[in-house]
Amino acid sequence: MDICIEQPAHARLITAEDREVPVTATLRYTAADPLAVFVDFPAEAALDGEELTWIFARALLDQGLRAPAGHGDVQIWPCGGTRTVLEFHSPYGLALLQFQASALRRFLLRTYALVPAGHEDLAAVVERGLSALFDGV
Repeated sequence: MDICIEQPAHARLITAEDREVPVTATLRYTAADPLAVFVDFPAEAALDGEELTWIFARALLDQGLRAPAGHGDVQIWPCGGTRTVLEFHSPYGLALLQFQASALRRFLLRTYALVPAGHEDLAAVVERGLSALFDGV
């Protein structure tokens, strides 16, 4: 049985005009993919009107809550004492979102309670990745 943690989170999407638009997201973690965290956005938060999920390393979220982290599609950094910024890059543009740092920390602690850092079953992760790669051939 795969155990999954889901936690709603309120964010503020920062627009090009420096406006803040409220957005609700769902933070998700599953023991079957212990190195990753998922951030699900509803259709109304996406440009194309379809639900959207960003996937990135749990370690990146951990690092980004304390100091700027990430190079590439996902970057995370603290913003003041109470907020954390998640910056997502895609071929269509970028999204800059501010989350309450306490909500992200609470979620992260729940993931570590489920699968402690260093106790991830990497063999299973590699096996699933190889299966996905070779099943598509």
